[in-house]
Amino acid sequence: MAKLYDTLEPQLVRFIERQQMFFVASAAPDGRVNVSPKGLDSFRVLGPNRVAWLNGTGSGNETAAHIALDPRITLMFCAFEGKPWILRLYGQARAVQPDDTDWDECSGLFPPLLGARQVFDVTVTECQTSCGFGVPLYDFVGQRDLMHSWADRRGPDGLTQYQRQKNARSIDGFDAHLPASVVEP
Repeated sequence: MAKLYDTLEPQLVRFIERQQMFFVASAAPDGRVNVSPKGLDSFRVLGPNRVAWLNGTGSGNETAAHIALDPRITLMFCAFEGKPWILRLYGQARAVQPDDTDWDECSGLFPPLLGARQVFDVTVTECQTSCGFGVPLYDFVGQRDLMHSWADRRGPDGLTQYQRQKNARSIDGFDAHLPASVVEP
């Protein structure tokens, strides 16, 4: 049976802290709904109604484009080991980018990540738990180091060029609102 919470209760925070992966869902008013898996040490609970995650450079930039048009977001955690449980966080997000005045504060919550593109700061309006009876059991082996090595090979200039080419617009053509330092050569 699903249960709703107005805040991130301690048992929900403990559950989040044990998860190695989470999923982000966003959508513009029109176009595709996007769901992205996230890992690494990229998620923080900042208060009873606030969370954040560090977003690295990737093959697209859907979440940023969607949030610029409609800030609603859903984050989902599910147990792949232990008690079968799913936790969804519903809320409103804002993207904090490297040119923003609060970038250092927000990005400083996480280990350094070459190619960090945004920190998504989320105001959580509701939390929902449900059974995870249909979620398979998996053994966690480890986080991949590919994002780090991929970014290292490109270096700062190569990452900026990649973001200009691959991250400026969503697959539906929406502006991803890259910072001026990336957009303007």
